[in-house]
Amino acid sequence: MDFTPTGEQEAARELAGRIFADLAGHERLRAAGTGTDAELWKALCAAGLPGAVEETGLLGLVLLLEEQGRRTAQVPFAASCAYGILAVARHGTEEQRARLLPGLRDGTTVVTGAFPASGTVTSRDGRLSGAVGWVPWLRDADHVLVPDGDRALWLVRTEDAAAVEAVELTAPWAAARLVLDGTPAERLGTGGPAAYDDVLAAARIAFAGLQAGVCAGSLARAVEYTSVREQFGRPLSTHQAVQLRAADAHMDTEAIRVTAYEAAWRFDEGLDAAGAALTAAWWASEAGRRVVHAGQHLHGGLGADLDHPVHRHFLWGRQLDAYLGSGTELLAELGDRLAKGDLS
Repeated sequence: MDFTPTGEQEAARELAGRIFADLAGHERLRAAGTGTDAELWKALCAAGLPGAVEETGLLGLVLLLEEQGRRTAQVPFAASCAYGILAVARHGTEEQRARLLPGLRDGTTVVTGAFPASGTVTSRDGRLSGAVGWVPWLRDADHVLVPDGDRALWLVRTEDAAAVEAVELTAPWAAARLVLDGTPAERLGTGGPAAYDDVLAAARIAFAGLQAGVCAGSLARAVEYTSVREQFGRPLSTHQAVQLRAADAHMDTEAIRVTAYEAAWRFDEGLDAAGAALTAAWWASEAGRRVVHAGQHLHGGLGADLDHPVHRHFLWGRQLDAYLGSGTELLAELGDRLAKGDLS
C-alpha cells in the first residue's frame, strides 16, 4: 500500500485548500446561515475540482474532502462526487455517462443519494414509491440516487418527486425529506446489489475523509486557542491534562485519516473495499465524535458559544457520526459480514 499522493492529487488538494481558505472563512460561513454557498460551489467547479475526481480517484476525492472538512464549507461536494460522478462513471450505461457526466463535472448538475437503502422504497415498472426521512443536500440536487428494497439503483429527478420537504439537520447540509408516489425513475445501468454495495462503500469512504478534515480543523483550533489562553500565568497547552486530551484527539484524527486512505486506495486498485470502508466509517463515527467533543471542551466555556468556529466543527462531526451510522451499528455490520465470510 502506498498512500503517497500523486502529483496530480497533491496539486488538486493544494488548489482546493486555497479556494476553501479564501471563500470559507468564519465570517462568510456565518453569513451563509444554513444554506449552500453557491459562489463557493461555482468557484470549485470553475477550477475543475469535481471533474478531476475521475482522474484522481476516490483517494483524490478523500484528499479534497479533507480540505472541505477543515473549513466546514457548505457545498455538496461529497454527495455529488460519490453519488454522482463516481456512481455514474462506474455503473452508468454509455448513454448515461455521455448525458450526465458533463453537467456533473462542471457542477451544473448536482446528484445526491438516499443511502443506505430504505426498505420503504419500492419499484414497479420504473416507478418508485415510498419516503426517505432525510437526504443530505437534496435541496440543491437535480437528481437523487435511490436504492429500492432489492438494492437496485434508480436516478430520480427531484422535480418529479411527490414532495421535497426541507429538513434542518445538526449541520447545515441543505437536507430534505424525499417523498415518492409512483415517481418515474431511471435505472442506473443494469446493476443490482453489487453496484449498490460499490456505491455505498465509496460514499462511506468519502464521508469518512470529510470527517478526517472536520476533526483536523477542530483540533487545530483547539491547539491554537490553548497555546495563547493562559491560566495561572501560563498557557493552557502547558498543562498535562490538556496535552493528553489533545494527544488523544490527534491519534483519533490520524486513525480516521489512515483508515480512509487505505479504504480509498483499495477501492481505486479494484480490491475488495467493503470491509475497509466499514472500518473507516467506524473510526469516523466513533473517534470523530470523541475528537469534536474534545475540541469543544478544550475551548472551555468559549466552546459553548454557538457563534464560535469550533462549534461548527462540533455540529459537523456529530452530523457525520449520525450519517455514517453509530459505531455500534457499523461494528455489528462488520461482525456479521465477517462471520458470513462476505469480506476478504
